[in-house]
Amino acid sequence: MSVQLLIREKPRTVRVQLTAAPVPTKEIIEMLMQEELARVRIQEMRREVRAQQLRGHARAARRWDRMARWASRRADRHRS
Repeated sequence: MSVQLLIREKPRTVRVQLTAAPVPTKEIIEMLMQEELARVRIQEMRREVRAQQLRGHARAARRWDRMARWASRRADRHRS
């Protein structure tokens, strides 16, 4: 009686080590810098617009003062 040894071959397994993809830090830093630059530009633009609005309000106030003085002088002339 012969003894037969059954040898099972294991399927070849390949060990793969999972590594995180390298983070493109340079690109991320550049993107964040661009976002910050855009934010600063928007803030500057808003400040300039606000200053321009305030100048416009002051100009309108002076214009209405002139108009009121003119109307007052005109009313005085027509009353007398």
